[in-house]
Amino acid sequence: MKPPKIILSAFLLLILVGALLLSLPIATRSGQRCAPGDALFTAVSAACVTGLVVQDTASFWSPFGQAVILLLIQAGGLGVVTVSVLFALLTGRRIGLRHRFLMQESISAPQMGGIVRLTCFLLVVTLTIELVGAALLSLRFCPQSGWKRGLWYAIFHSVSAFCNAGFDLMGTAEAPFASLTGFGGDFFVSSVIAFLIVAGGLGFFTYDDLRTCGFRFRRYHLQTKLILISTALLLFLPAVFFFFLEFSRPSWTGMDAGQMLLLSFFQSVTARTAGFNTAELSLFCPPSLALLCFLMLIGGSPSSTAGGIKTTSLAVLFLCARSAFSNHSEIQGFQRRIPFSILQAAVTIALLYLLLSLTAGFALCYLEEISLLSAIFESVSALGTVGLSLGLTPQLGLASRCILMLLMYLGRVGGLTLLYAVAQTHQMQSSHFPQEGVAVG
Repeated sequence: MKPPKIILSAFLLLILVGALLLSLPIATRSGQRCAPGDALFTAVSAACVTGLVVQDTASFWSPFGQAVILLLIQAGGLGVVTVSVLFALLTGRRIGLRHRFLMQESISAPQMGGIVRLTCFLLVVTLTIELVGAALLSLRFCPQSGWKRGLWYAIFHSVSAFCNAGFDLMGTAEAPFASLTGFGGDFFVSSVIAFLIVAGGLGFFTYDDLRTCGFRFRRYHLQTKLILISTALLLFLPAVFFFFLEFSRPSWTGMDAGQMLLLSFFQSVTARTAGFNTAELSLFCPPSLALLCFLMLIGGSPSSTAGGIKTTSLAVLFLCARSAFSNHSEIQGFQRRIPFSILQAAVTIALLYLLLSLTAGFALCYLEEISLLSAIFESVSALGTVGLSLGLTPQLGLASRCILMLLMYLGRVGGLTLLYAVAQTHQMQSSHFPQEGVAVG
């Protein structure tokens, strides 16, 4: 099997094992077996680090079920291949050439050399940030819920936030699917969760660059420069939009400027594949929902726990447009040329995600008789492995849930991985067809 097919099969196996465990009576608080469809949907959402749920995580699943969900989130966030390599390293097994090549494909490494060292660094960074996040969150959760439950809440939400999963334990039987709306004005919890989300979405090669070059921006690789600049812009500009055009509306009266600023920044962060929300999304106006769809479609950065078309794809498309406006024949950025094959990949990914989200949105709109904007919002959230919802997911029918599960799976394994898995290998062409221009625009 080709590495892309192995990655697809590994994620599928992880989902099936998770669904089987969640189907056990011990996984629910009632002690009764969960419906197979609900167990499968939850396993897909957790393994694909999405966060869309049909049952409230806190009030429906038992501690055993929550632990299974947490393990699925961690394995899905790191990648199944990375987790398997971790076990191989712990047991002292030798990592062969084939496994190294598979690791390179799994984390989108630029080269095979030093791949084991890079994977170990990836695991250390993940564990360190999650432990720091859990320690900080425990300072707030333990006094509120007791040290035992508070510590579990801190660990669960730290892992869920860093892996950009969006699962939470804040719902109750009386008020399910609450997410973090109860902490909308809590600066400490919102800041820690936002930090974990951004940290998980930067990509592990960014951390490798930071470790090697420190804070000398000029020495970073082009990919790191594009990630840092695009991430900063995607955090700042939407926050400004939400502050002046969304939370200034009469629907959000009673908030001071500090709370408005905190809510604006958090929505800008969480829409980038995290899935937590500190504000009621059903109150958002259509332009704000459209902006959230755009952010969900972009997602995080390569080799991260986030989904979407990735910030680098957006940056490459922008640089291509800039070159066209400047009448340059090459795509340039920071005194570097970007190969045409990278532009091909970026255009392919963007077009694939756009077509999938629109097609699924039209299907949901037809099947459920809901507004087109709401249907597209749910489909983009699933494909971008975000998990934000307008409250429609638990009411969807079987066909609509299957569509969302397929989108979550495709969004997690990645569009290029899917295309490479089904594509046929072609020999290098020794001849070329005649070239002819086509008028566009």
